[in-house]
Amino acid sequence: MATPGSPEWLELVSEEIIDPVQRIIDPHHHLWIRPGNDYVLENLWQDTGSGHNVEKTVFVECHAEYLKEGPDHLKPLGEIRFVVSQAELSALGVGSEIAGIVAHADLTHEALREVLDAHVNLGEGRFRGIRHAAAHAEHPEALLIAGRAPAGLYQREEFRAGVRLLGELDYTYDTWHYHYQNQDFCELARSAPGTTMILDHFGTPLGVGPYADKRAEIFEQWKLDMADIANCDNVVAKIGGLAMPDNGFNWHSRELPPTSDEFVAAQRDYYLHTIDCFGPDRCMFESNFPVDKFSISYHVLFNGFKKIVSDFSASERDAMFYGTAARTYKI
Repeated sequence: MATPGSPEWLELVSEEIIDPVQRIIDPHHHLWIRPGNDYVLENLWQDTGSGHNVEKTVFVECHAEYLKEGPDHLKPLGEIRFVVSQAELSALGVGSEIAGIVAHADLTHEALREVLDAHVNLGEGRFRGIRHAAAHAEHPEALLIAGRAPAGLYQREEFRAGVRLLGELDYTYDTWHYHYQNQDFCELARSAPGTTMILDHFGTPLGVGPYADKRAEIFEQWKLDMADIANCDNVVAKIGGLAMPDNGFNWHSRELPPTSDEFVAAQRDYYLHTIDCFGPDRCMFESNFPVDKFSISYHVLFNGFKKIVSDFSASERDAMFYGTAARTYKI
């Protein structure tokens, strides 16, 4: 059996590209240098160039290439330096351009403005906002990627002040958390109405460990939570990121990766409910690569996206694949 996530495994399922002319901005991917597992521009281009018309992308922080020395609050500056070097190469090549960067900063730190200014200075016009994720794993032992944020981060006033500052400076706020934190996020969104906030990965409904046999129960509460969050006009939804092993669909444990039809059958309801709540103008399809690459290939994933919204109008599809991301991240 080929190793899940490997090129050999992903190539076991190949599909004709659906609507190859549809323009796309992928608003959520990572880059990193890790022993035996690099994901740099070359690897990104292999994925975005696999058949769909991906014109631009947005990098989202992932604790990559941090500075090894200096104060902790400045160490994330190493990441934006690394990504800018990749972005500059992308602008010179024939593949998709890394047009925006969502960096990291500790929103509770007293030197937050200093860090934001440094990101701007280093970003070469590509810095768009901050992700300070609040994912707090109640059962980290059950998760492949366990969020290690402290409990109650969204409720801390210094954190909320940091989120509000982002809005005052016209930067965005991205976040990642788990399904049981959705209501806390909703309260955060209400506390910072002037900040454009992007909810990543549907609020990450979990499906492993103690959550493995509770998918239906979690889904019913998740639907209510998403409707509440959508009432906050300052929140935009990234729709994607549900192919992580922690979501519990277990594609990474199979001999063959999923087809786009299998992907649609398993996840369509999450997408359509979110689109129904937020509307196409507040939804944007994301790859979350290479994390979701552990379960599904890029061209199959985007085929699945296109199948899910095949009944929508051309303008609505364009909003979800391109326009919402272009407007939200000003690219």
